[in-house]
Amino acid sequence: MSAADLPLPILIVIAIILLYILNSIKILREYERAVIFRLGRALPTPKGPGIILVFRPFDQMIRISLRQEVLEVPHQDVITRDNVTIKVNAVVTFYVVDPNMAAIKVSNYVYQTSQLAQTTLRTVLGEVELDELLSHRDKLNLRIQSIMDQRTEPFGVKVVSVEVKQVDLPDQMQRAMAKQAEAERERRSKIIHAEGEFSAAAKLVDAAQLLATQPMTLQLRYLQTLTEIGVEKNTTIVFPLPVELLNLLNKISSAPTPGGPAVPTVQPPKA
Repeated sequence: MSAADLPLPILIVIAIILLYILNSIKILREYERAVIFRLGRALPTPKGPGIILVFRPFDQMIRISLRQEVLEVPHQDVITRDNVTIKVNAVVTFYVVDPNMAAIKVSNYVYQTSQLAQTTLRTVLGEVELDELLSHRDKLNLRIQSIMDQRTEPFGVKVVSVEVKQVDLPDQMQRAMAKQAEAERERRSKIIHAEGEFSAAAKLVDAAQLLATQPMTLQLRYLQTLTEIGVEKNTTIVFPLPVELLNLLNKISSAPTPGGPAVPTVQPPKA
């Protein structure tokens, strides 16, 4: 008996059954899982990936993605502990670890995570001062991520990271911070200049102590300075002759020379 010999009603029934079976076949990708509700009760384990059968109307299927999702938290008005009003936005990275919990415990786990991110961001940043927010952002990111991870765990979502993306300061606060930075740079410049002056003075003291132990070095330095000044053209130098140099010349001149006349002595100028 061939299919052409079957009555028309039976052929219609067979066609409907084939269409029903074909319609029941679902294909899930590698990163997808299907939470099946059979007669209103969720199956213990999610289905997928690959080919699964969903027999409607007895079964209902909810697709859950296991890939990481990036959620941008819109700008939030935050008042810090030192009463500065700022606008802050952040980026939250999360993924689903338990598809059944994500489908059963909340109606929309993405929206739930977004709302938790906004409230946690305002709460944590409102407990710190502005300077701490600007200088210890990594620490605050880890704190927000830890709090959110605890709150999203009951509905099967794992928060990987939270990054404070942008901090918008009022114009008055920006001008005040610019003045503060300028004053800080000026303070450092004065400190560096004072340290340089102190170091130079210390070196001069050491040099004076060294010259005091060897008086002749002072005379040599004196003559070297005169030589450097005399290099310039059209330069007339008037300087008193040191008394020590005159005494040295007198000692040399007073020494008797064999077979020669005595050299006249040089008298130092009277005061």
